[in-house]
Amino acid sequence: MSGAGRPPPEEFAQALRELGLAGSEALRGEPLTGGVSSDIWRIDTARGPVCAKRALAKLRVAADWRAPIERNQYEARWMAVAQQAAPGSAPQLLGQHPALGVLVMRWLAPADHTLWKQQLREGHAELATAQAVGRRLARIHAFAAARPELAAQFDTDRIFYDIRLEPYLVATAVQHPDLAPQLHALVAQTQAHAVALVHGDVSPKNILVGPQGPVLLDAECAWWGDPAFDLAFCLNHLLLKCLWAPAARDAFLACFDALAATYLAGVDWEPREAVEQRAAHLLPGLLLARVDGKSPAEYITTDVQREPVRRCARLLIQRPVSRLADVGAAWRREIER
Repeated sequence: MSGAGRPPPEEFAQALRELGLAGSEALRGEPLTGGVSSDIWRIDTARGPVCAKRALAKLRVAADWRAPIERNQYEARWMAVAQQAAPGSAPQLLGQHPALGVLVMRWLAPADHTLWKQQLREGHAELATAQAVGRRLARIHAFAAARPELAAQFDTDRIFYDIRLEPYLVATAVQHPDLAPQLHALVAQTQAHAVALVHGDVSPKNILVGPQGPVLLDAECAWWGDPAFDLAFCLNHLLLKCLWAPAARDAFLACFDALAATYLAGVDWEPREAVEQRAAHLLPGLLLARVDGKSPAEYITTDVQREPVRRCARLLIQRPVSRLADVGAAWRREIER
């Protein structure tokens, strides 16, 4: 065990000991950066390093955004299902302490696992990675959809509304009152198709590219709901990255197409066209939310960047399309103006 670092918060140490993951040794570690919804630490134990996280009641964003801290119980359950559906698609779950709200998982060494967001920031947009993400996501959705009894483990309608639907779509409707009927209709559409286990935050910042394929992190929004949400949520990031690293725009859009096609090829629980249509309708709402909702993309900082998002998203919300390729094409036209 390394002596480097500093003592973790007492709740973390207590959780590790009560879960049987640490003994009486002095625990040390380092807080990890980047999370807005949890405190996350790497902690060194006598048996090796672990990653531990504790959900926050108030998220670290400018807006007043609160969420129930019991959500990482559902994250732990999502991880267990994902591992059954697609081994290696989630970190290995070591334990979850309900009373303390601490979740512990196997530490994934950065030397072997690169954050997809960092790769994209550097302009490295690999089709194989996008396809692997789409394939794993579809496999998890298909596995869960075939086991509707899992729904009872994910009674998280209120949490999902508080963490996703309200801060993204409802909050954006306040900023764009003329689009409020359409945005509220997207909320209702998403709530009406409870058919599979949804991750809720499939974002490049929550995907590690590892030797065995992509690893999905931070399933705090886990919900039994509409799988089209996960698809649209992830694809949205590939569109927005065109404003972050413009030189890689064509590669990002190729990844958009590849991820969508690979995912849809794995849909077997309902007609593929139905999932695609819901995702294509939802995506513009999520796109607009990343500039005018409660969780704006941190790399979109000027009106020169925000206005193309608003123009494209507003047009597609007012005139919905049924195919994801048409969303991608509309975005390309906008950013090439």
